[in-house]
Order: sequence, then structure tokens, then C-alpha cells
Amino acid sequence: MTTADTTIDLTRFAGTWALDSERTSVRFRTRAMWIFPVKGTAKALGGKAEITPDGAVTGTLVIDAGSLDTRNKRRDDHLRSKDFLEVAKYPVIVFEAISGCPVAAGLVEISGVLTVHGQTQPMTLQAQVSGSGTSATVSTEVEIDRSLWGMSWGVRVGAGLKNQLTIRAHFDRALTRACPVDHGPGREARF
Repeated sequence: MTTADTTIDLTRFAGTWALDSERTSVRFRTRAMWIFPVKGTAKALGGKAEITPDGAVTGTLVIDAGSLDTRNKRRDDHLRSKDFLEVAKYPVIVFEAISGCPVAAGLVEISGVLTVHGQTQPMTLQAQVSGSGTSATVSTEVEIDRSLWGMSWGVRVGAGLKNQLTIRAHFDRALTRACPVDHGPGREARF
């Protein structure tokens, strides 16, 4: 079987897609003091994707930085402080996809930029893409080094700087609005 036979055809997803934030999950894990595993979640605020008829990909995913939840209030408050995300000043984390390229069965390499703590860095990740009709899911797991975004608190006390993110984003195909139809005076146009 050739690579062309196994790669995903992005053209079948052509159109505009809106993120379903209620069905989207953002999970992270890291280690505190190099030893203690820490797991948590965050909430997606919104996002969209656009895939052209020739398969070009762009999109955004916006995460509420203040929603980080590790089930430990003291730790969560610290994560929201100036030592880490400084959410009073930088309330969102944004990934902007600039391009996507199929690399294997159901797998797409997505290049873009990630903005965290007011700083933007390039990021390339591999995502599993599945779906049909009006629903699609994009799943990825990526490791980030938070020091690249200016968050190096904890280096002196042995905290890890790497964090594992797992994102499962659900998108719904956006309905395109037809041109209004003139139904005559006093009758509403329907879309």
C-alpha cells in the first residue's frame, strides 16, 4: 500500500467548522518537584477551522487560562498567579493553525503558533482527525516546555518545566446561509 492510499483526504472536510466547547476536553499533566504527578483540566472557550476545497487548513482554539483545575485550590491559585499564567493580564491561551498536511492514516501534521502568557511561539503537532458529515474530532497529545513562554518558576526547587497536553476537540460543520429569498411585502425571508 502506498502512502497516498493511507493518508487522510482533507478535501472531504472542506468548509467552515465551529468548535463545540462543551464536547471538547483539554487535559494536562506534569510533575511537581520532579516526582509528584499533577493532572488537571482546562476549558475551551471557542474555536473554528476552515478547510478549503484543495485541503488547506487554518483555525483557532481558545482556552480559558483561568479555568485550569488540578483539584487543589492553592495550587490552582498559584498557576493563575504571576509565577505562571498571570491570568489577570493574559486570560486566554490561543493556538492558531496556519497549515495542515496529511502524514498517515487519519493523521495530520498541523503547524501554527501557540500564545501563552502573552508570548507566541511556533508549534507543530500531529493530530488524529476523524469524522463524517457534520461532525469531526481532532485529537492530539503534545509536550510543551513552559519556559519557552517565559514561565520558569520552580527551576530552583526542581519542578519540571515540561507539560503534556491532551486535547480532544469536537467541531460541527457550520451551516452556510443562503441568500435571502424575497417572498414579497410583509413576508419574512428565510435562511
